[in-house]
Amino acid sequence: MSPKPARRKLGLWMATALVVGNMIGSGVFLLPSSLAEYGPISLVAWGFTAAGAILLALVFARLARAYPKTGGPYAYARRAFGDFVGFQTAWGYWIAVWAGNAAIAVAFVGYLAHFWHALGHDKALAAGVGVAAVWLLTAVNAYGVREGGAVQVLTTVIKLVPLLLIAVGGLFFVKSGNFGEFNASGDSAFGAVTATAALTLWSFIGLESATVPAEDVRDPRRNIPRATVAGTAVTALIYILGTVAVLGLVPAAALATSTAPFADAADAAFGGWAGDLVAAGAAISAFGALNGWILLQGQIPFAAARDGLFPRVFARTGRGGTPVLGLVVSSVLVTGLMLMNYNASLVDQFTFIILLATLTTLIPYAYAAMAELVLLATDRAAFSGGRLARAAVIALLAFGYTVWAIGGAGYEVVYKGTLLIFAGMPVYAWLKYRDHRDRDEVVEAEVEEAVEEAEEYGPAPDLPDTPEPPVHAA
Repeated sequence: MSPKPARRKLGLWMATALVVGNMIGSGVFLLPSSLAEYGPISLVAWGFTAAGAILLALVFARLARAYPKTGGPYAYARRAFGDFVGFQTAWGYWIAVWAGNAAIAVAFVGYLAHFWHALGHDKALAAGVGVAAVWLLTAVNAYGVREGGAVQVLTTVIKLVPLLLIAVGGLFFVKSGNFGEFNASGDSAFGAVTATAALTLWSFIGLESATVPAEDVRDPRRNIPRATVAGTAVTALIYILGTVAVLGLVPAAALATSTAPFADAADAAFGGWAGDLVAAGAAISAFGALNGWILLQGQIPFAAARDGLFPRVFARTGRGGTPVLGLVVSSVLVTGLMLMNYNASLVDQFTFIILLATLTTLIPYAYAAMAELVLLATDRAAFSGGRLARAAVIALLAFGYTVWAIGGAGYEVVYKGTLLIFAGMPVYAWLKYRDHRDRDEVVEAEVEEAVEEAEEYGPAPDLPDTPEPPVHAA
């Protein structure tokens, strides 16, 4: 019998493409409008964010190399700190996903408004189209429909085309007068950079993607760190060049209200056909990203429920093995978040929602950085090599960056995001009560079964007294 063929694994280039493809979703396509009120100082924030993202990428890379059979901040936090922090991480990550999906839906509608102009000023219509897209893709994922590999590659190309067109070609058409005042926020330089750093981090969410399929990466101890760092660096370069081009192509006043800044930049540089091409590419990219993240919004509570850290009902699946309840509950929350903010402009909606989603992602990132420090101290054997001190310094810097970025989200976002995190604590308490009750019920059932067996077979018969052996004198 011929031997079973070896499973094909991801090499360095495929793992790097996974990181880049998962990070580039919808955020960057609308982000220049959110950054317009700050001016070119936002480019400094991009630099800080890129450096912080690379620090986080190094943390995830080392954790994945030490524990190649586990992946993601949830698993690392639970391993280092136990069930409670593991639950908080899963809870925060879940909030980040469904809140982020609201932002992606807003970005999709924003670029669709380039062709359907009523979406730009009719807020009720825009909210309705965004909600319809969410539920359409929820239904698709509930039926278990999966995109093929060719579609995934095509989607990635579509994501990169409009970005590269502006990031490379648009630089030749920038006008220095469009940049305006370097710091237009009216705040201090440090305050402006801090505020914009929280916004720009949204575009780097997903930098840990190569750590998730660790067992399917060839030579993970080498390729995962390289793919994570290289993918993050390449994406950062594209983001920064693209933002420079958009700031230089679109006047600041127009950029602040634009629902499709990359399309407007392409229109200014190359004419209407380029603007249409970029808008279409961005809309398709946002729609594809929304589909992929909606799939995750059901998988996260499903995985936590299987570990006993979410209500068991989330572990139930439909006929195709899809966690339908998790999908539906998450999409209800997405819909509520969008309708609560539909009176705001598309740019204002997008800005608030990505800050909320970024905050609830930063908390799991902070836990992951601290988890590396704990595991470096308690499980040194898992971390090969003698550079533990350097790894500890990187983890501390990554943790410091996450705390700084959390502060940059602003009081309102931190306040509301903290309330959302705290809202999970009663759920955790109920889960622990349920587990304790279930254990008591099992013990009671075992006792009752023993009693029933004793009653069925009757009491044990009396045995004759066994005489004691004689005691002999020494």
